[in-house]
Amino acid sequence: MARLAPATRVADIPPLFDKTRTRSRDLVAPLSPEDTMLQSMEDASPAKWHLAHTTWFFEEFILKPHAPDYRSPDERFAFLFNSYYVQAGPRHARDKRGLVSRPGLQAVVEYRAHVDDAMARLLEGGDPEVAELTELGCHHEMQHQELLVTDLLHGLSFNPLLPAYRDPQPMPVTDEVPLTFAAHDGGLQEIGHAGEGFAYDCEGPRHRTFLHPFRMADRPVTNRDWIAFMEDGGYGHQPLWLMDGWATCQREGWDAPLYWWQQDDQWWTYTLRGPQPVNLDAPVVHVSYYEADAFARWAGARLPTEAEWEVFHADRPVEGNFLDDGPLRPLPGGGPWGDVWEWTQSPFTPYPGFRPPEGAIGEYNGKFMVNQFVLRGGSCATPRAQMRPTYRTFFYPHHRWQMLGLRIAKDA
Repeated sequence: MARLAPATRVADIPPLFDKTRTRSRDLVAPLSPEDTMLQSMEDASPAKWHLAHTTWFFEEFILKPHAPDYRSPDERFAFLFNSYYVQAGPRHARDKRGLVSRPGLQAVVEYRAHVDDAMARLLEGGDPEVAELTELGCHHEMQHQELLVTDLLHGLSFNPLLPAYRDPQPMPVTDEVPLTFAAHDGGLQEIGHAGEGFAYDCEGPRHRTFLHPFRMADRPVTNRDWIAFMEDGGYGHQPLWLMDGWATCQREGWDAPLYWWQQDDQWWTYTLRGPQPVNLDAPVVHVSYYEADAFARWAGARLPTEAEWEVFHADRPVEGNFLDDGPLRPLPGGGPWGDVWEWTQSPFTPYPGFRPPEGAIGEYNGKFMVNQFVLRGGSCATPRAQMRPTYRTFFYPHHRWQMLGLRIAKDA
């Protein structure tokens, strides 16, 4: 967790808090109470739970330690809405969150209002430590906003009616963009967060790393590229796959990205805007690390390392298709940011000199640094305010339900 910039930045935190909390409310506005109860698998959580958990975070880590007069509307919420913070106490089983019909949605909305009022009063004091923790809480909630919509997509996908979360919109029509590569000389480079401004603890310390010369694709892999991989038998050609990936592919019966099906000789996909024909020139999405790695081998390339990705994008402005922009699906013409998270070949491990913060807040990232891979660049479900070249997200190699895609690289 980064320290705040000079004291004048403390004044920026109340507007950030209000904007973040309002966006969560707006995201659930189109949903019925029944929608907010959906939990389609252990990895996903109900929208109602996301609303409550992000509220508990402010209550547990800010209000209880820093507002002596604060009282929770229900002390049992700490058990229901803790996620994985062992030091914060016992918690409800992760895979049974969808069974918590009570408190109902209205009670959760009232819980949020109760905490918001208390936070507003606390922030009036201008305490830098409170402001710092509130900034972390806002970025934590932004992460859950992304999870809220992607978990919802997964849950709604099991409904035979294939309902639309947002009204369908026509996809922009663009020309095919050839896949080209830009060279980088490599050498001794610095990566990781340094200086002022928010960053998660896992983004630092800034450190040096050596890179061999490499080439990076100028755009993400598209649906058109992926269909060529499929038509060439990519899902059935074992030599392209890692052993664990091949076993997973066979066990799960993968033969296309998640949410794809064929109808009248055309590929279709399910999106937050309902069923849509696959747009050939939009970035492919909902593919696992295993699939991304197999595609890269098929293409005579590889996945980039996270260090290569960061130095290649460090000077590129953060412009792209994010949650704020509203499409909620990858768009054709994808650039260096947004649309889809891009798998790297780098495991999620600590940087040299990393030390998690003390206490339960230190459980935020450090204990997950095993068996997962880093992705970079943000997606159409990521709030723009989260994005910076050093931002690392991470998922297990079999995961597909997030907005996961890829960009390939080659040795120079």
